[in-house]
Amino acid sequence: MELTVNGQRHQIDAEAGMPLLWVLRDILGLTGTKYGCGIAQCGACTVHIDGMAVRSCQIALADVGGEVTTIEGLGTPDAPHPVQQAWIDHQVAQCGYCQSGQIMSAAAMLALQGEPDDQQIDRIMSANLCRCATYPRIRAAIHDAARRLATG
Repeated sequence: MELTVNGQRHQIDAEAGMPLLWVLRDILGLTGTKYGCGIAQCGACTVHIDGMAVRSCQIALADVGGEVTTIEGLGTPDAPHPVQQAWIDHQVAQCGYCQSGQIMSAAAMLALQGEPDDQQIDRIMSANLCRCATYPRIRAAIHDAARRLATG
């Protein structure tokens, strides 16, 4: 099966029912996407499919119907995505385990909503769990990233 991830085409030799998460991590070596709960409840495995945030632990390889973007494809160390830069500037991460999923959810939200208010951020980001409870810093970073995206 052919799969486009971060702009590169890959020929994947795996069972059609294999979760996208394991294709990314075990076959393609893209370990930025994390395994958290395996039941799409924590958000650690969030990636984009055609720009929409999805839980890769629950999407079978055969059901991937578009281009996949992982945290590795969102930005680069030399040119981070505005959300990634805001995360750094606001020192959001503590343990960091959930942060790739948090960033991917935030980036998808900002691509659709522009400059969300606190209630919109809390509603959308509530699907991503952070055991370190960095939620105030996450919200501040999202506001900052929204301003950066709005001003170009």
